[in-house]
Amino acid sequence: MTLKEFFRSDRFSIFAGAELIEIKEGYARARMLVGADHLNGAGVCQGGAIFTLADLAFAAAVNSHLTLTLSVNANITFVRSAGEGYLYAEARETVNHHKMPFAEVRVTDEEGNLIAIFTSSGYRKKVELEGVSLD
Repeated sequence: MTLKEFFRSDRFSIFAGAELIEIKEGYARARMLVGADHLNGAGVCQGGAIFTLADLAFAAAVNSHLTLTLSVNANITFVRSAGEGYLYAEARETVNHHKMPFAEVRVTDEEGNLIAIFTSSGYRKKVELEGVSLD
C-alpha cells in the first residue's frame, strides 16, 4: 500500500474532508473543500478544520521516511480568515532528525493567500511502516 492509502485510515481527516494530493520525502500537500459545515458562527472556516488539514499534511511529510512518527507539539497562527472553497496545506520537513523531526505547514486559499502557519515537532518511534511505500 502507498503512504496515501495508509492515511485513508485517518478517519477524522477524512470526515473533515481533507485529502492528500502529493507526498515526497520530507514534503506533502493536502487540500480540503471548505463548505457550509466547516463554517463557524462568524461565517468563516472554523480553526479546528484548518488545524486538521495542516496536521494531515504534517503527518504525511514526517512519515514519508516510512517510520511511524507522531506529533508531540503543534502550534498554529491564523493570519487571515477563509470562507468556502479549497484550502491547501503544504508541509515541508525542516529538520529530519532520527527521533524529533520538525516541519512547517503553510495553509493557503485558492488564490494563494496565506491563511495559517502551522509548525509541529514529532517523535519517531522504532516502528517501520511495513508494507507501505512512498508511491
